[in-house]
Amino acid sequence: MDVTAPPEAVPGSAETLDDVVEAVRAHPGLRGKASIGLVSQVLGDTDWIAGPGDDGAVVEVAGGHLVTCGEALFPPFVAADPFGAGIAAVVTNVNDLAAMGAVPLGIIDTVVADEERARVALKGMSYASRLYQVPILGGHLTAYHGQPALSAFGFGVAPRPLSVTRVAVGQSLMMVCCLEGRMREDFPFFPSFEARGEHVAGDIRVFAEVARSGAGVAAKDISMAGLVGSVGMLLEWGGFGVTIDVARLPRPAGVPLSAWLTCFPSFGFLLCSPPGREEECVHPFLARGLVAEVVGRVDDTGEVALRSGPLRRVVLDLRGDGVTRLGGRRPGSAGPSTLPR
Repeated sequence: MDVTAPPEAVPGSAETLDDVVEAVRAHPGLRGKASIGLVSQVLGDTDWIAGPGDDGAVVEVAGGHLVTCGEALFPPFVAADPFGAGIAAVVTNVNDLAAMGAVPLGIIDTVVADEERARVALKGMSYASRLYQVPILGGHLTAYHGQPALSAFGFGVAPRPLSVTRVAVGQSLMMVCCLEGRMREDFPFFPSFEARGEHVAGDIRVFAEVARSGAGVAAKDISMAGLVGSVGMLLEWGGFGVTIDVARLPRPAGVPLSAWLTCFPSFGFLLCSPPGREEECVHPFLARGLVAEVVGRVDDTGEVALRSGPLRRVVLDLRGDGVTRLGGRRPGSAGPSTLPR
């Protein structure tokens, strides 16, 4: 139940909790995720278990786990900033692989653009490839003078995949992020890779370490849906919920809370840890100078809510429409799981 109290600013912010909730609910990146439900409507359950909506697909190969994923960049972004879009094509795939507990092995791209934009986009991909130490192994280029398009596909290996199917009531929800950087003015993107420099390659590989140890069991990268929308995507497969304490949310100085909750950080993740293993889970990140903080505990309400002091506001009801509207099983329903435990 929400607690009713006079509106007051969230500590450390000029905004009230209701202001923040309204901004999150209206965020186009969050609302746009509903169209993903089309996949289940047409194809049904097509992934490696039953269409739960993980960030990548897993194929068991020779006793190991090959993780694959793909991203299509927003065409206006590609047109306006092909170099930045090239960087994002690599970063989004590397982040998705990390959220699956995978070590990235390579990227394949497809570019449809005029020669000038294609060249600049490929330079952006090359820059990110060197930074993250993930090679571009091939791809496809079509010369075209209309609206440009850029997609990329990543693959890696996971010793023990992270998956939303491992989320359970009582687990701690953590935010893992880098607060170094500056928010872009033209797109809701908070890049930190320039500030981190050569450290980003090691940063992204920590997730395989916590997955292997079992200290982390499920993860999501914070995508264009924003932090709250990404939490919804992490929890909706199981109909779980969480109340996020905004006072515990790591946030860059000078960035409004509503902007931080609706942006795509280049290094921002949600990670679930079993009770009692939180310190083991956060230690590898903290040791690298990153930020990792428990911001809530998974419950069975189906509600994603924000709390500030005595105030609590429900932002998403995951037992209603959810975020992606993908199908998928719920806890206790029939169907085997092929995930290694």
